[in-house]
Amino acid sequence: MPVLRVVILWHQHQPYYKDLVTGEYRLPWVRLHALKDYYGMVKLLDEFPEVHQTFNLVPSLITQIQDYANGSAQDPFFRVASRPANDLTPEERRFALQYLFQANPDHLIRRYPRYAELWDRFQGSGASAEKAERYFQQHDFTDLQVLSQLAWFDEFFLQEPEVTELIRKGRGYSRSDQEFVVGHQRELIGKVLPAHAEAAKRGGIEISTSPFYHPILPLVCDTNAGAASTPGLPLPQNRFCQPDDAREQLQRGLDLHEKVFGVRPRGVWPSEGSVSEEVLGIAASLGVNWMATDEGVLSRTLGMSFMRDGHGRLPDVSAEKLYTIHRYENAQTRMHLMQEAAAHLVQNIKDSAQVLTSRGRDAVMPIILDGENAWEYYPESGREFLRRFYDALQNDHSIEALTVSEAIERHRDINVLHSLTPGSWINANFNVWIGAPEDNKSWDYLYHARNFYAQASQNCSEEHRKLALEELLIAEGSDWNWWYGPEHHSANDREFDELYRKHLSNVYQALGATPPDYLAQPIIGGTVQPTFSPQTHYIHPRIDGELVRYFEWMGAAHYTADRRSGSMHGKVFLLESVYAGIDEQNIYGRLDFADHVPEGEFEIVVNLESWAEGSSRPRRSLRLNAEAANGTISRWTVADSGESFPHEQATVIMARNFEFKVPLAWLYALPRASSDSSSPAATKLRLRFSIWQNKLPVDALPVDGWMELQLLPEEELSALAQ
Repeated sequence: MPVLRVVILWHQHQPYYKDLVTGEYRLPWVRLHALKDYYGMVKLLDEFPEVHQTFNLVPSLITQIQDYANGSAQDPFFRVASRPANDLTPEERRFALQYLFQANPDHLIRRYPRYAELWDRFQGSGASAEKAERYFQQHDFTDLQVLSQLAWFDEFFLQEPEVTELIRKGRGYSRSDQEFVVGHQRELIGKVLPAHAEAAKRGGIEISTSPFYHPILPLVCDTNAGAASTPGLPLPQNRFCQPDDAREQLQRGLDLHEKVFGVRPRGVWPSEGSVSEEVLGIAASLGVNWMATDEGVLSRTLGMSFMRDGHGRLPDVSAEKLYTIHRYENAQTRMHLMQEAAAHLVQNIKDSAQVLTSRGRDAVMPIILDGENAWEYYPESGREFLRRFYDALQNDHSIEALTVSEAIERHRDINVLHSLTPGSWINANFNVWIGAPEDNKSWDYLYHARNFYAQASQNCSEEHRKLALEELLIAEGSDWNWWYGPEHHSANDREFDELYRKHLSNVYQALGATPPDYLAQPIIGGTVQPTFSPQTHYIHPRIDGELVRYFEWMGAAHYTADRRSGSMHGKVFLLESVYAGIDEQNIYGRLDFADHVPEGEFEIVVNLESWAEGSSRPRRSLRLNAEAANGTISRWTVADSGESFPHEQATVIMARNFEFKVPLAWLYALPRASSDSSSPAATKLRLRFSIWQNKLPVDALPVDGWMELQLLPEEELSALAQ
């Protein structure tokens, strides 16, 4: 009898949310999914011993689970959920309202009537934490803190007597209830990895791995691979080409797996199913036996289409090529390849394979799925759905539900490939991660950081060198570019952008350098609507940093950021608005702080550039750097490529706000009537303000781009305003 071998691979992955410098987690999703998904997905198979599956655990996910299990994770979301409600500060109360409702409304929130009641109250205030806070009393916050955690408990954990009793209570939770819920989480998360290890030991599952920080390996090897899969794709200005990093990422993944589970993994899910011949060669040299990717990559490699009919079935020839195991062979490289058929095959697996089985041929049907993010869209985490599916697999004697390695060992009709078109599981190309302006900018920033590491790492301590390399490897991960470009967006876009630039900034800081100023500004664009008014008159303000004199700055260009779209936890908003303008001889600038002058030590950086019309580069670039402590400036410089200018010709001061005056001559930029005729006259100035703490950028204005001033006589500025 022909056999249909169903190979299910669950991919478990979350981005690396930990900031290595501060040790703080910027988002809570590893903890929440470790509570809700990972344990139960494996434990469920105890009920179906004949259903064997493959679970892919990304190494950086494993390390984060270990952090939570051993109690070392610093999670601000968890801290707010843990704090006694009467001890919450106003800021923490608003934070709780902003973030403790981040759950599926239908299947997580409304499963608990009191949680739904609080959710409706929050929504009734326009989903605004500031507006809703007045309608939440201390007991409301305690109930929110408890239920927002219980909502993420795994179905197996919900069956524990103490947890069941809390659910039955429903509302009016006490401090001891809260302490139990938050204290029990560490124990529950600690069960995740042992459950996988036990299932693998008894042969019920195979555990595969991925490159450590989930990078797109073909692009790490060479960003030109983007154009190999999509000819004509716009590429970054700088070609990133680090195959040694790709090998390091894969080697680390294999090593961690062996350390945690006691055996070397045989297989790898390359991040996002991204493969190339170079990647297969690296993996084979490290002893990897199989990798998995998408049918689109196979389609392009074979030069044939897998077009299905209205019932989801393939023609005979296409089915023979798809529903089997493939082995790539080229020189010394041998690699078994599993192709992802399609998620919708859950309901029609047998129909899809009938083309082969009806002719007495064995078939292999891989189903490769996200093992965590989907389940909050199902009642009770989809367990009833999975039970019905697994029961059908186990009781159908024409089907074998196998791990990938078991399928490779049993299947004899293997298709040999001698070439491979590079691609991923999304459209068989890499366009999600490269090609769009935001994507390419992120690769250029990574290129510069990687080059700086190569130059500077030999002159620092081993500890700092290792930290800088770790930050680079994290920045190579696929998750950052997933949110850049036009394809994907979420409520956390800016969180990912901020964290990516933080990792790159940490590279420079670890090597004893100041990060580039451009890392102070978001890569992601178009999500903030600032208020900007151009200069309309010359200004002549007194520079004293004291009480703002409204009329002295009237006519200046003015920029005020809209912070409504920047609710990221951990993002500090220190700058409220900036003003700038010129007169016949000087440029003036003013920075107003959001609330008050920041405490402790910090630096204010003002980048100034002069530009001539039609030029492709600035005529001159200056960097004003002011070091502050205890509310006053202790030292300041204005420099161009290391050349500093004399203090007596400029003024830089801070009291209630920050103000400066700098001669236009320093920028080779005077209004048209008196400009330097030896080279094209500058026609505009550009400014950007940023504030730095511990040599890292924490806030900037403008949020995107630059603030521009036109170098015109005053009467022409006035005419433009009319």
